[in-house]
Amino acid sequence: MMTDDDRYGPAMRAETQEEADRVFEVLVAEVLAEEPAFTRKKAEDVVRHNLGYQAGYYSDETRERVERLFRCAHPFFGPIAEVGRPSTEDCIKIGTELGQKARERKEREG
Repeated sequence: MMTDDDRYGPAMRAETQEEADRVFEVLVAEVLAEEPAFTRKKAEDVVRHNLGYQAGYYSDETRERVERLFRCAHPFFGPIAEVGRPSTEDCIKIGTELGQKARERKEREG
């Protein structure tokens, strides 16, 4: 089974635009193979969303580089270059809100 590091680790380690472009093409191809109904645009959006999210688990420097090279942003915190590093309070607030939404969705679905 592929881990997040197997899939996204090369992107987190990319240092140049050329490396990032190669990794991006591989990731998009994987999404298209897993979701054949997706358009290329949808697959690219999914990859950018996932890269932005994964970069949040790395250093601020790595997150900034990944967001710049892959033209993505953290889906909950936004781009680090514009909004900076989230505070602990921001993380708790967003986590609480997402947890509440998940509970409400689960209750609606029965």
